[in-house]
Formats: sequence, structure tokens, C-alpha cells
Amino acid sequence: MKRFSAQYIITNSGPLLKRAVISTEDDGRIINIEDTKGNIKEEYSLKFHNGIIIPGFVNCHCHLELSHMKSSIDRSGGLGDFIEKVRNTRNKNNEIIISSAYQADNDMYRKGVVLCADICNTSLSFDIKKKSRIRYINLLEVFGIDPGKAIQRLNEIIKVSERAEEMNLPYSIIPHSVYSMSLSLFNLLKDLTEKNNITSIHFMETAGEMLFLENHTGPLIKSYKKSGLIPSHLETVKSHVDAVMHVITRNGSLILVHNTYIKKETIKSIKKREKLFWCLCPNSNIYIENKLPPLNLLLEEDCEIVIGTDSLASNNKLDILEELKILQLNFPSLSIGELVQWATINGAKALGEEDDYGKIETGKKPGLLLLQNVDLLNMKLLPDSFVTRLI
Repeated sequence: MKRFSAQYIITNSGPLLKRAVISTEDDGRIINIEDTKGNIKEEYSLKFHNGIIIPGFVNCHCHLELSHMKSSIDRSGGLGDFIEKVRNTRNKNNEIIISSAYQADNDMYRKGVVLCADICNTSLSFDIKKKSRIRYINLLEVFGIDPGKAIQRLNEIIKVSERAEEMNLPYSIIPHSVYSMSLSLFNLLKDLTEKNNITSIHFMETAGEMLFLENHTGPLIKSYKKSGLIPSHLETVKSHVDAVMHVITRNGSLILVHNTYIKKETIKSIKKREKLFWCLCPNSNIYIENKLPPLNLLLEEDCEIVIGTDSLASNNKLDILEELKILQLNFPSLSIGELVQWATINGAKALGEEDDYGKIETGKKPGLLLLQNVDLLNMKLLPDSFVTRLI
């Protein structure tokens, strides 16, 4: 048995606890939480820490497969330029891809991630995830703008899903984005994913998405033309709202990723969809578009927020705390409690894993992190705040 305490404990199960004592099995399963009302007694077996104990982080959007692309794409070039460069540089020797993904997995674990929704276009990272100390939900991503190749694209991702099934890895097949899917492929995918527990989609990441859907103009169409990918017949969904409400499966959770250019009318139109989560990847948004999502608008509309890191192609680190620090810096009214909730229990709910993750509660196995060098008086993160894994 192990016993931990700190100045404060954020359990996500009730009010902030002062100097409570958490008892766990050696494997991290919570045995008991004792509310001492701040009156802790020194005991030989008790480890007391100066900081805040929180549950382990949940990363709701990552691309482990792209870890080998760190620092290979210039910043602030816009999404069209970014996609083109990913397309032209992502194919490397498999050994390089796997070794980079392995290092990224270890770094994420060290930085406190216990659960991760990871986007997959191939099965290259599956062996890493099978052995990882992080629990991965594999989101097998399909894309293709040419309606004539829709069946081919779907069959390719089905082969990846068969490999995941052979390895007993949890997975869902998902669409990439509204701008990278023909309507034919969307419709085929809807039938295949009718019973998905989890679906995610890159959503309103750039203003160019709206231009692309409205009249097939803008930087995204230029990127497709430059790469020779425009088919003779171009068919797309009518709008982002149409995609969410009529084209994407209505079953299970839907995670909308990025939301950098989301508008109030769009939020109001799609909020009727149950189990809807809004994933923010702020460092990636700054890297690609030099813009942050309208967080205040999301909060005004009572959106359920989760956090992701995106990939090392568009981020310097796969570090959830760094994402939270960027949000704290740009939205100073946020409290540590809100930020931790988004990065823990909300993510666990979005991924259907709240039975074990997201809360410090008897019987659960959420991982325990120590958040240090924070403003304990005002409950704010600081630029030099850091996290240490306790268990």
C-alpha cells in the first residue's frame, strides 16, 4: 500500500480537499481518501508533497504516427500549407517512424498522460501501444476527396482495423475532416460506424474550411490542386452543421477537434447532438494558424471541453500541462480546477473510460500527478508550473 498527501487534492468527485490522505494499492488502484480537514498527522508511511495532487491526464487528440516530423514544418503557414507539407514529408523509413513514436509515448507517460485517443492512418504504432503504460483508444482515420476512390479508401482503413482487432486493441473508425472527405466516403463511413462508441473529427480548424464547402475556393482547394488531388467531380457535405447533424453517426461520443474558427450559430445548431465534446489543442493552433479558439464563446455556450496535444508535426511537445498553461496565460480568469477538469474527467467521459480514469475515487485507477510551482493563493497555473507523476 502507498499513501500520499499534499497541500490540496483535486479529486473531481467533490470539493477541493486540504491535506487529505490518499491510500492506493501498489498498482495505483485507490483504496481510500481520508478527508483530514487540513489536520494531517505525520506518519512514517505517508508521503507529503508541497503542491496539488490531481488525477492523471487524458489526451483526447494525438497523432503518435507523426512524431518523426518534429520541427520539420515551418510555423504559421496556415492549414493548407501545413497539410501539403505533411503529405510530402510524412513517409519515412518505418524504423524512424516507430522509434520516434516510441520516444513520444515514453515522454507522454512521463508528463502524466494515462489515457490517450490517438489518430492512426496505419498500424505502425500498434506494437508500441500494446506494451505502453498509457491506455490508448485508437481512432482509425479515413480520408479521400475523390468519390471514385471512396470504396478503396474505406477498404484500406478496414485492413488497419482488422490488425487492431487481431491485437485486441480498442479502436473506432472515424472521418478526418469535412474538407478531406467526399460525400460518398462520408455516407459509406456512416453505415460502417453506425454503432461507434467514439467518433472524432478535425473541426473548423481554419477559415479555409468554410470557403471550401461554400464554393470550393480558398487555400485548401489550392493545396489540393498543387498536389494534383482534385477529382473530375467534387462532392462535399453542405456544411459543418450538416456533417454533425446528418452525416456523422449519432451514436456514442463525438469529439470536435480544434474549433479555432467556431461561431456561435454553429455551436447552437449542433448542440442538440448528445455526448458532444469540444477538444482544444491550443499550441497546435498557434503553430499552424497563429490563432486560439474562442474559448470564452465555448464557455458561454456551456460546451464540454477536453484537451489534446495534436502531433509533433504541429507542436514542440506532447505535454498536456503545456496546453493548460497556454490557456491560463491567454484566459487568466480560468482556475486550476477548471483546467484540470477539462484535462482529466471530461476527457475520460469523452472516451467512455470514466470507470477507471479522471477521478480520484475509491476503486478507480486514475494515476496520481503532483502539480507544483503554482499560485496556491489564487489557484492559477504559472509559466514555470510543472507536473511529476506519483503513481
